[in-house]
Amino acid sequence: MYVARQPQHAPPRSPIHGPALPLGLAVTAIGILLSLASATGDVSAGQRMPEPSQVLQVPSVEVGATTAADPCAEQAVIDAIAAADDAATIAAFGGGESFRAAVVAGNAPCIALDDPSHVWVVVNKARPLDPVDFAPASLAAAPLQVTTGSGQARSDVAEAIGQLAAAAAADGVGQIGANNGYRSYDLQVRTYATHVRSEGQENADAASARAGHSEHQTGLALDLVACAPCGGIDAFGATAQGEWVAAHSWEYGFIVRYESGATGVTGYKPEPWHVRYVGTELAAAYHNGGFHTLEEFFGLPAAPDYPH
Repeated sequence: MYVARQPQHAPPRSPIHGPALPLGLAVTAIGILLSLASATGDVSAGQRMPEPSQVLQVPSVEVGATTAADPCAEQAVIDAIAAADDAATIAAFGGGESFRAAVVAGNAPCIALDDPSHVWVVVNKARPLDPVDFAPASLAAAPLQVTTGSGQARSDVAEAIGQLAAAAAADGVGQIGANNGYRSYDLQVRTYATHVRSEGQENADAASARAGHSEHQTGLALDLVACAPCGGIDAFGATAQGEWVAAHSWEYGFIVRYESGATGVTGYKPEPWHVRYVGTELAAAYHNGGFHTLEEFFGLPAAPDYPH
């Protein structure tokens, strides 16, 4: 398995004796030997050499010639990418943290953070989807009570959100439903336009993504609500369900994408109801690393505004 690390460079090698000692250590050793020679007489004048026990034993220095491996050249990574298996790809990198570290270090050219077909895609105000009218290949109905007509998500995401909701109910916090999941490019055009008409452009941009810049368009995001009966998204964060999701969603492969205090990075007001699927390995690395935005997680610039 690949473990990301910084390249190391071996020191110059002696043409006869292998790895050269560092200069400071070599000078120290020579000084000691000269001192011993002076104490026992002029060895070049026929005086005996000091006994081996009198000579300081300089520790051997083993220098590796290791360089950082290229994870994209590993056969397991190649095979997983060819199979379009995101979980297997991340595992072949050595897990979520090793995957993240390789991407941040620029050592994973086979991983494209702008490819919306993968769980690691990052879409924000500065990073539109490519193609801009992208649609997921596979969608399924989320197994939740849904309060709008947008109740679908990618099939793997639908399965994971069902497991999350079942776990929350088993923990006694109540029923979790969804306000919406997947939204097509055309639906996002209409959704954003509605916000502009009712709130104005500036407020709309703080609350709704423009078409082609929305996580909902990837099929990886859902807006959750607390049910029995189902409330609105704005109330979710203060409910028992909202608190449970903030603490446990990572265990099922989700992160709360737009946290309080992160507007300067994401460009959006806090949305405790908006969960984004990244898979269990990356979600664990995100949680354990104390990250609060995907931009920071992958070492990307903040994206508080649209370029134009």
